[in-house]
Amino acid sequence: MTEGNFVDYVKIQLTSGNGGKGSTHLHREKYITKGGPDGGDGGRGGHVILRGNDNLWTLFHLKFKRHLRAGHGEHGSSGRSSGGDGEDVYLDVPLGTVVRDTETDEILFEITYTGEERIVCEGGMGGRGNWHFKSSTNQTPRYAQPGMPLVEKYVTLELKLLADVGLVGFPNAGKSTLLSVITSAKPKIADYEFTTLKPNLGIVEYRDFQTFVMADIPGIIEGAAEGKGLGYYFLRHIERNSTLLFLIPADAEDITKQYEILLDELRRYNPEMLDKDRLVAISKCDMLDDELQAELKTELDENLGVEYIFISAVAQQGITELKDKLWKMLNV
Repeated sequence: MTEGNFVDYVKIQLTSGNGGKGSTHLHREKYITKGGPDGGDGGRGGHVILRGNDNLWTLFHLKFKRHLRAGHGEHGSSGRSSGGDGEDVYLDVPLGTVVRDTETDEILFEITYTGEERIVCEGGMGGRGNWHFKSSTNQTPRYAQPGMPLVEKYVTLELKLLADVGLVGFPNAGKSTLLSVITSAKPKIADYEFTTLKPNLGIVEYRDFQTFVMADIPGIIEGAAEGKGLGYYFLRHIERNSTLLFLIPADAEDITKQYEILLDELRRYNPEMLDKDRLVAISKCDMLDDELQAELKTELDENLGVEYIFISAVAQQGITELKDKLWKMLNV
């Protein structure tokens, strides 16, 4: 999937259907000149329903579809015949989609499993026909209920990626390169910051045909938790990952400081993120000789305070060990 096709945030207008009117018909046939009321009920208006679909990975199919309208219920007729229900509209969305009321910003619900169906806009209830209102004192009521009106709602759909491992790091740390090496994903790679502007997903193949999903999150900058850069758009995708892989290049001025800044951004955005399992990968280690790597290990053992591993995506160093560690963390 190309970067431009990844859409994780859309606003749409949803409209359900009106309920059909109840009928005021009076029964008439040969030799029966004064039959009683036999007006049928109106049909229900169509619902707008969101449905989880695990074959979708993005909201791109809704990028140019900003208004959905369900069908109206049909009116009741004679012979106590009820009108047909309005056609329901089903809107398939990827798993991990959060639905908000655009006006109040209230979270309405979240789609988490395939086949899950949630009604966003209920269709109007059909009106009752006049035969419901017959009584001993009013044997020929000439009135019926109108159908209930439609519901119109503006909603915001936000996609939070459902992945096992989330890649966290500053811009140009090598996240996209690592994803391209250990998965079949083809993210955009270049030698400048913010090459990745949209999250990328890749499936990591492990031993015995086992797999897990890794997400490459666009680079975080200091202040992302306050919305700097595209902070909120990036950080929300990390909330769903069970394990976080911090990627810090070996040529960074201070690896421990970079890790603490990244950790602080996650803490300020959502303190619960610190409960996730964490692993630090020191990337671009092919730039280090044995002596420099030994010195760096000593420094990290004293200051980092979390498990780490040296890797090089380009030189294919430490990749197998990284997969082993991640698999073990995901399956403890």
